[in-house]
Amino acid sequence: MPPPRRSNNRGGPRRPSGPPRGGSGRRPPPPPPPEEELKQKEEAIELDGVISAVLAGTMFRVKLKNGHEVLAHISGKMRKRFIRLVIGDNVKIEMSPYDMDKARIVYRL
Repeated sequence: MPPPRRSNNRGGPRRPSGPPRGGSGRRPPPPPPPEEELKQKEEAIELDGVISAVLAGTMFRVKLKNGHEVLAHISGKMRKRFIRLVIGDNVKIEMSPYDMDKARIVYRL
């Protein structure tokens, strides 16, 4: 005689299969916001600078033409293409208007 079959149920209540009760389970999409409420993301500020120090973890100190120094990391496309950066390289960076101490290196000039 074969052994009894074990079920995957762990003793909880059985749930009916199919869509949840009370409708088809899909909600209609929300209405689009009025046109004056559509706001673009703040534009990144593009600046030129010179790499002044190479730090751990693909981080760099970049000295801007106005004298400020910012902490910058390599953008994903530069990392993907294995672009090497050394002290003295001229680079183009993007900064957020919200944090002027950090930047992303997007191009080696």
